[in-house]
Amino acid sequence: MSTQLESATGAGESAAAEMTYREAVNAALADEMSADATVYLLGEDVANDGGVFKTNGGLPEAFPGRVVNTPICENTFIGMALGMSLTGLRPVVEIMFSDFLPTAGDAMVEELPKFRFMTGGQCTVPVTVRSMGGGTGRFGTQHSATGESWFIGFPGLIVASAGTPAGAYGVLRAAIRCKRPRARLRAQGSLHAEGIRQPRRGRHRPGRGRATWRAPARDVTVVATLLMVDRALKAAGELAAEGIAVEVIDPRWLRPFDTGLVRSSVEKTGRLVIVEEQVHAGGWGATLISRLAVAGVPLTAPPRVVGLPDDVLVPYSPTLEDAIIPGVGAIADAIRTLAG
Repeated sequence: MSTQLESATGAGESAAAEMTYREAVNAALADEMSADATVYLLGEDVANDGGVFKTNGGLPEAFPGRVVNTPICENTFIGMALGMSLTGLRPVVEIMFSDFLPTAGDAMVEELPKFRFMTGGQCTVPVTVRSMGGGTGRFGTQHSATGESWFIGFPGLIVASAGTPAGAYGVLRAAIRCKRPRARLRAQGSLHAEGIRQPRRGRHRPGRGRATWRAPARDVTVVATLLMVDRALKAAGELAAEGIAVEVIDPRWLRPFDTGLVRSSVEKTGRLVIVEEQVHAGGWGATLISRLAVAGVPLTAPPRVVGLPDDVLVPYSPTLEDAIIPGVGAIADAIRTLAG
């Protein structure tokens, strides 16, 4: 909590800090709320004890009246955020679990992405909708979906995800600054992950639509999102000892998608592995493979996909949940087979 309180009050601006994913989200919110008095945070229990996932610690005290609890009615308070944005505010809406995003379907599909178009560009809608997704929390099938690909087919809506604390900080700040509506997703299993070292208030806002890569290599390209980024990096570390060099790419932005970075990597390695904590059908991974195929990008072997089974819901049982969510071993096996 000390890091959260420090970020909210603006202490330690020039000190480099190693943060968890949770603390990085808190820092991004605090820095944007400090920089811009029009940024508000609203959602269910966001002002109570640091929020459900403890990402909002210190914010209600540092920014009185700008962290607002709402009733349990997602479509209503995202619609309210739309109205706030039209009056010059920049609301950040927290949806407790990604599974609840469809309950705000009218606002997310019919209103936010289309409002600027329907007003002939007269109105901008700077609304950020952020949510928690994925398994490992033992919350059962109604609280374990990532939701990362549900909205990538809607023009006008920007969709972001970040698999590392550094990505979580930079992407959230960039999303809040954007004039268009956007959905930003984070993984339950990443909340404790360490991995951001940079000056506080470092103004680190990565360009929208830009991916990031780790461990440039020659053998296999791996594209992963959310929790799968950390697991893919661990798999790459294990395989390095076997002489297999893996390049791991975190797209960060699913719409728009940085296909160019992936293409340049695949043209070098000739092999592609998609790792996603969702079913492959209709997702960003399938779309990426389609785009590469349409562009005629040559592969030395068919791409492989590591993801959830198509017809199995996330179970409540910890043993069964662990069995269906891709682990480091499953990712390493897929890469090893492809590189073999």
